[in-house]
Amino acid sequence: MTKKILITGGTGFIGYHLAKKCIKLNWKVSSLSSNRPKKVRKLKKVKYLIADISSKKKIKNKIKRNYDYVVNLAGYVDHSKKIKTIKSHYYGCKKISEFFLKSKIKKFVQVGSSIEYGKIRSPQIEKNINKQKTFSAYGKAKLLSTKHLLNLHRKFKFPAVILRLYLVYGPGQDANRVIPITILNAIKNENFNCSDGLQLRDFVHIDDVTDAIIKTLKTNKVCGNIFNIGSGQPVQIKKIILKICRLVGSGRPQFGKIKLRKDEISSLYPDVTKAKKILNWKPKIKLNLGLLKTVNYYKKNG
Repeated sequence: MTKKILITGGTGFIGYHLAKKCIKLNWKVSSLSSNRPKKVRKLKKVKYLIADISSKKKIKNKIKRNYDYVVNLAGYVDHSKKIKTIKSHYYGCKKISEFFLKSKIKKFVQVGSSIEYGKIRSPQIEKNINKQKTFSAYGKAKLLSTKHLLNLHRKFKFPAVILRLYLVYGPGQDANRVIPITILNAIKNENFNCSDGLQLRDFVHIDDVTDAIIKTLKTNKVCGNIFNIGSGQPVQIKKIILKICRLVGSGRPQFGKIKLRKDEISSLYPDVTKAKKILNWKPKIKLNLGLLKTVNYYKKNG
């Protein structure tokens, strides 16, 4: 039978790419978001539903419980607004998961974040979640969501799985992340301010991320688990910026012009052994190829 999937936050960068992949699998795809999709992200075969998932009443008025899978990608993008961040990322997760508690869904995939680990030393592994201390409203909201879902799994066998994503990149990402910001400035051959760029980060291509989500949905006996999703290959931010400028053939980064935040983590990358072993997943797209594809996208589409 045709699978039915609900993607909350389906109009965003990851949601759009996930929906495309699900359509190729001939699944029926619904998106639940607070806003309609941008024109470039609107897909003909997706049913777009508009509602705030932090309101249980609005959820009830918009959706049914007859989905096979739910993937929660919803959440307010501007993390500087603390109350909105907590409301959308934590209370949104809480309301939508409790709505499906009495349903027969096979999987509820919560898309979490590496920031949940706080300053736990890299490479980070999926354990000791009660010892973690976050340093932002976003990190707190994501960690509270993880704890809530694992509690539902323990008490009611709710089929929740948490995927902790590292820095996702790829074609079509909004220009509010380091890679698209760098690409667009390089294409314009402009000076642009950067930090010293010495931070170590893990970048994972969007196609590898959506592949990980699909494998999670299809794999048995994974509920109640946390999985790190990243490349497992940390790289300095400065090297990423310089690599992009070489690929574009222009751009003048001004390193050291932006001061690091007080809570800035110097080294953030995962151990992805668990995902490789249990999900039979591993990142396939090497950084050089992924960056080239992404640069070519922005050159063509702006």
